[in-house]
Amino acid sequence: MIQFADEAVIEVYSGKGGNGCISFRREKYIPLGGPSGGDGGKGGDVVFCVKRNLRTLANLRFHPIFKAKNGQDGMSWNKYGKEGDDVVIPVPPGTALFDAETGELIHEFLSDDENARFVFLKGGKGGWGNVHFKTSTNQAPRYAHEGKPSQMRKIRVELSIMADAGLVGFPNAGKSSLLTAFTNARPKIAPYPFTTKIPNLGVLHVDSDTDIIIADIPGIIQGASEGHGLGHKFLKHISRTACLIFMVDCSADNYLASYDILCSELSAYSATLAEKPRIILCNKIDIDGCRERAREISDFVHKKDPGIPVLPVSVIQKIGLKDAQKEIVSLVNKLADHEVPPADVKTDSSDFMIADSVDEDMPVQFPGSEK
Repeated sequence: MIQFADEAVIEVYSGKGGNGCISFRREKYIPLGGPSGGDGGKGGDVVFCVKRNLRTLANLRFHPIFKAKNGQDGMSWNKYGKEGDDVVIPVPPGTALFDAETGELIHEFLSDDENARFVFLKGGKGGWGNVHFKTSTNQAPRYAHEGKPSQMRKIRVELSIMADAGLVGFPNAGKSSLLTAFTNARPKIAPYPFTTKIPNLGVLHVDSDTDIIIADIPGIIQGASEGHGLGHKFLKHISRTACLIFMVDCSADNYLASYDILCSELSAYSATLAEKPRIILCNKIDIDGCRERAREISDFVHKKDPGIPVLPVSVIQKIGLKDAQKEIVSLVNKLADHEVPPADVKTDSSDFMIADSVDEDMPVQFPGSEK
């Protein structure tokens, strides 16, 4: 698995316009041929476009300077200079462009439409040749226009993952294991905290027409919104998700307070992020006593908000995953027609990886419940 960049600072240059030409016809038997200098060609533009299969900004981080071609100078015999080629910079969906000095937002690519193109800098216009300046009183003009200069801008490019659902939880809560169970993503999994150090993407194939992208970020700890731990660096990657999947570790000592702490950290980071629709999965119910704890968490959450689905699961034992998958698919489908507002997030840099799909398991009930 390879790490990739999600932020880059680049310099872009449009092309300079070609100079107009000063030339005169010199043909036998045509002593008064007149001016014949052609116009210079237009310089190339700086164009950004969406490339759907791109998932990182590594191509920008390792090649930070992009220059469009200059326009060719005009030539004699009224020949126009060739226009300079545009420089086309591909970016993944979810990319935002900011002015590197002022931080002003320039443009966002919120669609995966590969026809979406954004002309950021126009190339310089080509200069006129002396053929344009002939008059009745000046039939041999000896001047032409220079091409317009190129433009240069320094911009910061940031990527926020365009996912349908984002996994939120404390370190070692089982988020990476869930991503592995639902998809073909293979993040690092180990029995100690912070095994996930970069965001991961997985694609859950529901049917031939439906794929759901799930994003897993490093575990959040108390104080993450103030810069503690790793999760604060990557919260922006779930800022555009349609919904959140909270993973609560029922075997943890603070199992009952976990949900409130996670909500507080999200709220401190972004009010918009904290208001997103969610599903709560109570993990590790295969451990003795954890089924009862899952019931306590369900009662605790439903006293505050009875509309939030709370499901008991054991990712390792594949218990309850089918019900969890159905709830996730149902929620994502409900939200599919609603535009996801960008969260008012803090910026930072990080890396991520991507993989592909699938899934399987068994239903589960709380003790004493009927189905």
